[in-house]
Amino acid sequence: MITKNKRFSKNDRIFYADGYRLAQTAIIPDLSNETLFVAIDSLYSAIDGLNESIIALANRKNRSVACFNGCHWCCHQAVFANSYELHYLSEKIKLNFDDKKILSLAERVTTKSAKTDVLTEEEVLKFKSPCPLLINGLCSAYEARPMACRIYLSTQLETCHEFYQHPENEDNYPALIDFPLRAGQMMNEGFRAALKEIGVETAEFRLETGLNILLNYNQSIS
Repeated sequence: MITKNKRFSKNDRIFYADGYRLAQTAIIPDLSNETLFVAIDSLYSAIDGLNESIIALANRKNRSVACFNGCHWCCHQAVFANSYELHYLSEKIKLNFDDKKILSLAERVTTKSAKTDVLTEEEVLKFKSPCPLLINGLCSAYEARPMACRIYLSTQLETCHEFYQHPENEDNYPALIDFPLRAGQMMNEGFRAALKEIGVETAEFRLETGLNILLNYNQSIS
């Protein structure tokens, strides 16, 4: 468990413990895809509920969150996800997409991965290209999107647009709400820690890289 290090606030420790506890619900009965995915569902529901509370509070204070259905400036930048999130996402895609949609997605994933795999870390963070899951301005796997997508709440649309148009401008970043960013990060850290304790190693990948491995591997053995 997380120590009482000064780097971690009381809220950090609470959210870390929540993530750790949710992973334990998958581990204690018998870790399997079924129990893991139920735990991930709970993890995402918890952060979604937190976001709903933040948005409601902002509205009461006349400080509305700028994000809305169909706004997709953030869907053109690098998205990083844990291996268990990508496993969950790929399984949901296989369950809900038909063969034609999966093949089309796999092609987009391969194309973007080929572009980003040769970039440096700094170049990746500035590179703008639509997420392979983005279709007509909407996420085609919205319910299964990773934590990084769920905790990205902006208060100023113009800052997101500027970041998309001019990523080289180091003086401009999207005006994001810090609290869900930190909460989601700590919940994922707790979740990973619980899995690691029983020998389940996890890793972080760019979304297109992880899906490229999972989707194309499944096609190659089908």
